[in-house]
Amino acid sequence: MQIHRSRHTCGFTVLPNALLQDRRLSYTARGLLADLLSRPDGWREDGRHMADTSPQGRLTVAKALRELAAFGYYRVERVRRPDGTFVSESHVYDSPRVGPGAVRPGSGRSAGGSRDAHPLKDPGKEPTLPAQRTPAPAPGGRRETPSAPPSPALAEAAALLHRVTAAEPRLHLGAAEAITLAPLVAPWLERGLGPRDLSSALLGGLPERVHSASAFLRDRLTRKLPPAPEPITAPPRRYECTACARPTPYEGICRTCAGLDATSQDALAERARTAARGRALARAALSSHRPGPLVGARA
Repeated sequence: MQIHRSRHTCGFTVLPNALLQDRRLSYTARGLLADLLSRPDGWREDGRHMADTSPQGRLTVAKALRELAAFGYYRVERVRRPDGTFVSESHVYDSPRVGPGAVRPGSGRSAGGSRDAHPLKDPGKEPTLPAQRTPAPAPGGRRETPSAPPSPALAEAAALLHRVTAAEPRLHLGAAEAITLAPLVAPWLERGLGPRDLSSALLGGLPERVHSASAFLRDRLTRKLPPAPEPITAPPRRYECTACARPTPYEGICRTCAGLDATSQDALAERARTAARGRALARAALSSHRPGPLVGARA
C-alpha cells in the first residue's frame, strides 16, 4: 500500500497517530473525533444536528459519542452561569483523558486568530494510551464492585419480556432495562401466567406515542398484575365407626356403640306416659267437635 500525502499551508489539522490507530474505537467514532478536532475552539453543534447532517443517523452518532466518552476523548460538563442557569459544555481531546488528575491538553484556539489556521499544540508531547481504568470509590470510601450476573429466574423473565415486546417498536428495550424490569415479571410467572397474558396486559390499547418504554412497562406490570389465587383447602376428613360403619367426624367407634347415647328406663317410661296423655287429649278434642245432623236432611 502506497500513501500519497499533499503539503498543506492552511485549512488542515494535525492529529496524533495514536488517536487514528486506536483500535478500541470503531471507525465511525474515529471519524467523528477527527471531525470534531478539525473545528475551531468555541464551535457549537449538538449531536442531533451532527446526526441529521450525516448519513449514519442519530443512533450511530450517539453510539460513537458514547465510545469517545468511555475512552476519554469526549466529555460533557454542566456549568452554572452567574444568573443561576445551567448550560452544557462539551470538551474534545486529541489524547485520551486518563483520570481526574491527568494533565488535559490545551485549548485548540487558533494561533493567528484565523479560522483556518493550525491550532497551537505542544510539539514535545507524545500521545499516550490511557492506563487501565479502575472503578471509582463509592461515597462511603468503598470501591464499587461489578454487578453480579442475574439469576436464571430473572434471566428467564427478562427473555420473556423481550419476546413479548419484540413485535412492538414503541416498546423496544435494552438488555439492562429488561433485567431491571425482570423482578416485576417474576410474579406473573409465579402465578401461572404466560406470554399470552403478558401480551394482553402490555400491548393492549397502546398510546400513539410512548415517551419511555421502560416506565410504561413498569407501570403496566405493577398495575395490571392479577391478584394471587386463594389457596384451595382440602375438605375435612370423614371417618367411619369401626363397629357399625356409621359416618363419624372422628376416628374410632360412634357414641351409640360406645354407650354414651343410651337412654335410662325412667326416661323411656316418662316418654311413654307423655305420648299416651297426648293421644287421649287429641281424641277428646276431636269428639267434642263432631258436626250435628243437617237441617232438612232425610232420615
